[in-house]
Amino acid sequence: MSGEPPRGPRWLTGAGNAIRRTPLSRPVDTVRRELPALLHLRHPPEAPLGMGSVDARLNERLEDGYAVLRVIRAAGADGRDGYRFRGWCGDLSVTCAPGPTRLTAPAVGLGNLTQRGLYPSEILRGIQHWSGNQGELASWINSVRARHGDALRLIVWDDTGYELPWEAFWVPSDEEHGLPGGLLGALLVLTRWTTVHDGSQGPPRPTGECHGSVLAYLHRDMVDDSHVFAPYLHRTHPEMTAFLGALDATDRKDPTGLVYMGCHGTYGDAVMSLTLADRTWAEYNGETMEVLGRDRSLVCLNACHSGRFVNNFGQGENALRGFAELFLRKGAGGCIVTAGEVGDLEARVLIQRLVREVAGRPDLPVPETLRAFRAGAVRDFGSLAAIPTTRNDDGHVDAVGQKRVMRLLYAFTFQYYGHPLTTLRLVTEKGHSAWGEGS
Repeated sequence: MSGEPPRGPRWLTGAGNAIRRTPLSRPVDTVRRELPALLHLRHPPEAPLGMGSVDARLNERLEDGYAVLRVIRAAGADGRDGYRFRGWCGDLSVTCAPGPTRLTAPAVGLGNLTQRGLYPSEILRGIQHWSGNQGELASWINSVRARHGDALRLIVWDDTGYELPWEAFWVPSDEEHGLPGGLLGALLVLTRWTTVHDGSQGPPRPTGECHGSVLAYLHRDMVDDSHVFAPYLHRTHPEMTAFLGALDATDRKDPTGLVYMGCHGTYGDAVMSLTLADRTWAEYNGETMEVLGRDRSLVCLNACHSGRFVNNFGQGENALRGFAELFLRKGAGGCIVTAGEVGDLEARVLIQRLVREVAGRPDLPVPETLRAFRAGAVRDFGSLAAIPTTRNDDGHVDAVGQKRVMRLLYAFTFQYYGHPLTTLRLVTEKGHSAWGEGS
């Protein structure tokens, strides 16, 4: 989170609200190319195509209604950086090799939202275009939606580091099964996962309920975040040394349900450029964080770029490193992070609202609250069919329209890494669970 004035265009300071919807359409020749994709919906092979034994173990552990989309780096025939993926859900499977429409796609990353010269409407249109090129994937998603309905839980295990905006993947409608189109993270429960380099390198483990008080670090620019914790037992630290000490203090008997950091974050092309509250990734990596291992607390990082990864070639390993992987490896029961820079006041209010909703629904899994949060943003936006233009007829930037798209996409920058059934139940100042004793 940046405390500086937003570095983006001036129109970012405007405001507005409302809009309309059409199903995603693609050229006829694209549709013809995608027809063979239906052949990919089959029983998963015994040895997942080049994805490794980890995927085989995950396939064995899946319960009915769970789907996994596994995405890894792969070079295309022309040598350019790309990716391939495999998705499976019971006997429905899709496999796609790298190709000309599965490249790094830097223009659709939500980390670009506040960059000068980039219009949010063009990022949203770019995501629509990128999604339209993934016809095989869209067909599989609608097949598993048709089978499981609202009970579907999708785990996107993406080890590319390409910042592909899966929450905002544009799913076409399926009239045959009565399925509406829209943005994936608002249509169904979606969680992310990354390979955690703790020796097991396996899928997310069930963590159940993150229960207890709040332990928070708040930079002086973000002390307003403390209002979110007012109803609950909480310990807030303005200094990082004291916060990290409390994160190691397992002599305290009361459990910690939520670890929250409201601070500035930085990002670059190397691990040394990743920081939270002026501490580097390596400095956090050297901390034991015993409380996380003991209590399996939910971690929320209200900080710019906290959900971004870099491939750590500079330190001699082919491994994605970032703060989500770090806190999960230390024992976190799940992580809520941000995909890029969310430095303006409106974005900060949004994440405060999100945390308030997560804390206020202790019986609802965290990713279900996130889905509802995103769906609310889509409703507030209006129809996805009428994305605002970059400029009005008078040639001036449509500041109101761009702000509306920005507000929509901000809701999709908040990502959750962890098990789909993780819940959060905070205790009140009286020491009782929120919303009733013994609940």
